Amino acid sequence: MRGAQLAQLHDDAPTGLADADDVVAGFDEALLGGFARVGEQDAAALTALAGAVAGTPLGERVAEAVGKVIAGSVGQEHLAALAGARAALLGATHDALLDRCDTALGRDRAAWTSPAGGPVDGSPARAAARSWLHEAALAGWRGVDHELLSAVGTPVEAALAEPGSRRLAVLLDGFAAELRAGLPVATMPQVPVRRWADLWSRSMLLAQDWPAPATVAETEQVTGRLLPLGVDVHEHETAVQVQLHAILEPADAPTPRLVRVTVGAAKVATIGGPAVWRLLSAYPVLLTAIAQRRTLTVTDLPVHGGDLHWVDGRAQAGEPADPFATARVLLGSATATATPPLDRHPAAIAEPVLLEGYTVHDDGTTLDLDGHRLAVTVDRLPAGGPLTPALVAASSACLGLLRWDDGRWLVQPLAVRATVKRRPVEAHNGDWADGVTDPKVAKAEARAGDAVAVLRERAGRLLRR
Repeated sequence: MRGAQLAQLHDDAPTGLADADDVVAGFDEALLGGFARVGEQDAAALTALAGAVAGTPLGERVAEAVGKVIAGSVGQEHLAALAGARAALLGATHDALLDRCDTALGRDRAAWTSPAGGPVDGSPARAAARSWLHEAALAGWRGVDHELLSAVGTPVEAALAEPGSRRLAVLLDGFAAELRAGLPVATMPQVPVRRWADLWSRSMLLAQDWPAPATVAETEQVTGRLLPLGVDVHEHETAVQVQLHAILEPADAPTPRLVRVTVGAAKVATIGGPAVWRLLSAYPVLLTAIAQRRTLTVTDLPVHGGDLHWVDGRAQAGEPADPFATARVLLGSATATATPPLDRHPAAIAEPVLLEGYTVHDDGTTLDLDGHRLAVTVDRLPAGGPLTPALVAASSACLGLLRWDDGRWLVQPLAVRATVKRRPVEAHNGDWADGVTDPKVAKAEARAGDAVAVLRERAGRLLRR
């Protein structure tokens, strides 16, 4: 990424962003108080949401849903319509911002194609989740109590038992854990209104009965060479997810593709730092390639848009590959994939970029590239890797994700090259995927003990009883 591209990125934000954000913020405030009793201000906010989608296929259903909420007779189907309207507004914002990003970077993006429709896949687990989300919306975040939160255990357990609903289960479990940690919400100094509304809306949409997903045989499968760029680690008290951004060179096509590989695991709050990598021991080939910065040869790997469904047995680690060199040579020509509708949200924008020859200012929170500035976020650096704010501040080259947050573009580092004490240093988020390489950190880990092994041993004891 060059300074001219950065300047183009910052020029004139797409029109309507502020208006859409205001409508969403009004709806989120209404959720804070709950839909059991809606005051004048909340009614006006809901009416504004209906007005924002009035000219779309959602218009009639959302207008009906708003009327039901104001009248005090809202049902689950009405809440689904409201969640859909909110997601549509944020999706339009996502598309406008991503189009500006692609234009600035000169990045080609494949068009979205809807999958073939199939029979509706009804699910008792999703029905239970919809019921709980309905009760939570009626109560509002200020009205949530321990009794309501304890009731989430039933839909979470039911969803975990269904492979197709496990994403919903993890989302509900984490959402309830955040609400529980905030009790009583009325006394919180600052309520994460937008985040909780995001989690509720996402859960409500995932809990709908959609057409049955395609089988593996019906899904596109790819064979080729995978070149890792960098790893983004998403960690929560109840789950960890590792997302590898990479470039795929398909064996049957000349154009490289930007893809992601996502693997995850459930966890408890006591497991953190480098120990989270041990939760992903089911993916040894992937972890080795990440840690050793190697290519991967993949065979008949299912792919949904830009997301590879990882099967460790269909991959083989290959020769070493410098991610910075990969980005320098291939990132400009790689084709990106359209984002699925349910995933379109400004916070989900995460575009791989390579930045070189910049200087860092403001204690590592801003970089200057050819006279143009870009914010740097270091609060998402994982504790399970060697990349630190100090290394980011000392860096002159960065592989990162271009994101949109709080009305501005910023970069989230995945790897940097820096000079420390006159010596070149390179650090990547995934360097410890196959074990800690820093002697000091390894010694501290050894003193603290292996929490994952202890918990597994205790769980095994309980199962044997």
